[in-house]
Amino acid sequence: MGWDALPLVDAVDERPLIERRAVVRDGFYEMQVRTVIERVPGSAGIAQRWAVSPYRGCAHACRGCGARGGHRRLGLDAGVDFDTRVVVKANAVERLGVELGRWGGEALAVGVSGDCYQEAERTYRLMPGIVAALAGAAVPFTVYTRSPLVLRDAALLARAGAQVAVSIAFVDERIRRAVEPGAVGAQARLELVASLVEAGVECRVLMAPVLPLLSDGADQLEATVRRIAAAGAVAVEPVVLRLPVGTRAWFVEWLGRARPELVGRYEELYDGAGFPSPDYERRILGQIGQLGRRYGVPVGSVVARVREPRFPQLTVV
Repeated sequence: MGWDALPLVDAVDERPLIERRAVVRDGFYEMQVRTVIERVPGSAGIAQRWAVSPYRGCAHACRGCGARGGHRRLGLDAGVDFDTRVVVKANAVERLGVELGRWGGEALAVGVSGDCYQEAERTYRLMPGIVAALAGAAVPFTVYTRSPLVLRDAALLARAGAQVAVSIAFVDERIRRAVEPGAVGAQARLELVASLVEAGVECRVLMAPVLPLLSDGADQLEATVRRIAAAGAVAVEPVVLRLPVGTRAWFVEWLGRARPELVGRYEELYDGAGFPSPDYERRILGQIGQLGRRYGVPVGSVVARVREPRFPQLTVV
């Protein structure tokens, strides 16, 4: 033969894991998953221990998002890839129905590894099926989001007895543009809270993440809590920024460009696991607690209530 070829056994597919397992469609990575209920990382700082996340990665591009590390397990980076390569769990509704058949009823979070109402939801519309499945199984759940798209499903969420936790960490638009470049502004989210309350949805605010030395000034905290209370939220749940593996490098790299004088102070404030100093955290949470009492809004976790099933639960065998 006048040609030579490499043996097939020597060929190595060096693409990231996600690109070998997913179908790329309209810029999204579609995957068929074997399980959709996942343990919530301890660094998340929320009340629930388990979560359903139809999307992994998030176009909101929040620099301090604690879910960034999950992208590394897919062969992607925790920075730009997390913001732009969103993974869609295309069979999430189907798998959730199976898993709820043997679920013990413990409360679930929805949207931890990526906002469940980010732009991908306009295309895939997975949330109505997820909400219906959770409501039918009488599993209490809280939807975590920054997106006004959640209003599309307000009536469904209200009937399901769901809680919605809208993330509003600060009301300074300059900070928002720097650290949450893909999300809508604080004013739009405050209006979202008011609209959800008007629609009969139990809505609270996840005041997270409070950014040390950036959004933790007394006047900043007061302005945020005051406006959250005025929007009608049932509670405020504050969480100080965590910097777990994957998030830390990305956040500190940005901090080094934007506020290099703060890098050393962050290194002193955070331990190796990415948790802030307990003394600092107690002080900030104490301040927010006092502000909540001043403005008449409870501060702390509020767990969604268990409801009766809307229809008999099917047993999966």
